[in-house]
Amino acid sequence: MNIASLTESNDTSIAEKFRQGSPEATELFGLHPAQPEHWRARAAKLDASADRRASVSGIASAIRAYQAQLPAHAEASESLARLESGNALVVVGGQQAGLFGGALLIFYKALSVVQTARYAEKLLGRPVVPVFWIAGEDHDFDEANHVNIQAADGGVRRLRIDRPEGPRLAVSRTPLSAKDWQASLQELAVQLPDTEFKPELLARLQSYVEDAPTLSLAFARLLADWFGKEGLLLLDADDPSLRALERPMFRELIERNDLLEQALKAGENRVSELGFPLQAEIAEHSANLFLHHEQGRLLLHKDEENFVDRRGNVAYTREQLLSLTDSASDVLSTNALTRPLMQDYVLPVLAAVLGPSELAYWGILGPAFEAFEMSMPLLIPRQSFTYLPHNIGKLMDKYELTIDAALHEWADRKSQWLSRQDRWNLEEKFERAREQFASLYAPIMDTVSSLQPGLAKLAESNRDKIMEQISYLESRSIDAIAKQHEAALRQWDRIQLALTPLGKPQERVYGTIHYWNRYGSAWLSQWLNVPYEVTGGQRIVESLIPAND
Repeated sequence: MNIASLTESNDTSIAEKFRQGSPEATELFGLHPAQPEHWRARAAKLDASADRRASVSGIASAIRAYQAQLPAHAEASESLARLESGNALVVVGGQQAGLFGGALLIFYKALSVVQTARYAEKLLGRPVVPVFWIAGEDHDFDEANHVNIQAADGGVRRLRIDRPEGPRLAVSRTPLSAKDWQASLQELAVQLPDTEFKPELLARLQSYVEDAPTLSLAFARLLADWFGKEGLLLLDADDPSLRALERPMFRELIERNDLLEQALKAGENRVSELGFPLQAEIAEHSANLFLHHEQGRLLLHKDEENFVDRRGNVAYTREQLLSLTDSASDVLSTNALTRPLMQDYVLPVLAAVLGPSELAYWGILGPAFEAFEMSMPLLIPRQSFTYLPHNIGKLMDKYELTIDAALHEWADRKSQWLSRQDRWNLEEKFERAREQFASLYAPIMDTVSSLQPGLAKLAESNRDKIMEQISYLESRSIDAIAKQHEAALRQWDRIQLALTPLGKPQERVYGTIHYWNRYGSAWLSQWLNVPYEVTGGQRIVESLIPAND
């Protein structure tokens, strides 16, 4: 296994500045994972504030009920018992569900949660439990309903499962039929290349959707399959049992909503004063809470004394909204800015694993944590990888491509290579022809223009047409060279499809199942052997499997 660090393409972002430990970025978050004493300070603060969080036994009971729907692993049961003991702390990371496990970055996030918990447990000498928080309350089904694979013809294929007709409900409240799942599995079976691992993969997926689960539950089952043996616990933010335990925090978010808005605005000002761009500006008078309604998941805003949605479906006074926390707490949900506060109330969060965009969101949350007499957990940049198959590495060696060049300069390097195959110096010859033609034609243009002014435009048009024909012949000649090197150019394309499919980072395009199908479940488990980096960062990983890949 060969591992090397990669250059970060955006080294001025909040996430990268924080990862590098710059004082201005660290100031926004208070703690930094590279400082061992910060871990101990956070643990001490959690111990001192245990009575201000939700009941540990209640949370353990809710997780136990949810885990009962997932593949069972003794290690996950042991994690639950440790959490229930009251002495354990938690490393949490979350994501919206993804069809058949979603993009590879989700796998990397769960891996980061597991490895961070192990790191913290060794550092602190006490139990630290990994927890994955599925954002099942989110209602953007189109963000969750797809996965990309590389099909048998080498192209990227997006597989999707359509949202049923009706209101835009939370993903965890959107029912899917057995027919929906079977159609999606059949398409997957057709599009996935045939490998020795494909039958087992399809059988496992089939077993997880036989009872026509929601997208969130099917996703949870896959994560439990991949990481249950590492003690990973899963919970769904939209679980009614969890919602019941969140009532006190929902009351605070409603009662002190004006203070919340002021704190978020103060956080925005802090970020801007430090010279960082805002991930997204806070909408004025937003309550930063959602309401689950028959018309869908509705974002609430404040209109004088009432909480309303933009389309006028609902209007609640503060007292009426507070009464919902007792009578129907499962109709309320948090958004991206209040979810961190809710997590900190529900769990003893030692550390949260975040992607770059999430870190940017969290940059404004310091004053909000302070306003609710909480403190921010340690923030752990999600580990990010590019997997380099052995056969792709050999192609890169053949064309003298470094990994940075393959990731960031592929198109230019491919064009330069093709130019070097031109032993006729076509570019130079065609350029000389254009120059000579222009030189010969200029006196003619001058003559006909003086003969009759109206002929000047015709002369220009005639010149441009001839130039176009020269360029057309040049492009056809270059195509002829490319045709002579079709096999090599296909190899160049294979490099891009492997490392930057669709011109994007590999981890954001291909689903985990793409690699599972190609290399088997052993490929997935090998990631646990990749050395952990507490500050994350981009790394290239080569040869997780034998060289005949």
